Amino acid sequence: MLRSVEHRRAAGNGTDPRVTELRAAVSRLRRELAAHPAELPDRGVAEDELASLHAMALDGAPEAMRLRRSLLLVAASIGSVGALAGAMAQMRDAVELFGRD
Repeated sequence: MLRSVEHRRAAGNGTDPRVTELRAAVSRLRRELAAHPAELPDRGVAEDELASLHAMALDGAPEAMRLRRSLLLVAASIGSVGALAGAMAQMRDAVELFGRD
């Protein structure tokens, strides 16, 4: 809880730093998924959900429950692809920031 409060105070420019972190995490995962050469059966689901997350982050005030649902869909869609583990962990961390209010 304390971390998200510190993040909001540190922003100062009106942008919630949690949203900034979410945008960065979604962007990274989208890039890494697009560059991943393997055929993933549910790649389209992951890409659609990442596009939805991107839109939520652009709106600036994503809903924590919706973020968690999207995170689960993306994780289930890409499975346990080791090459995407770092990007998934970053996105999970960004989503968790919204659950600490």
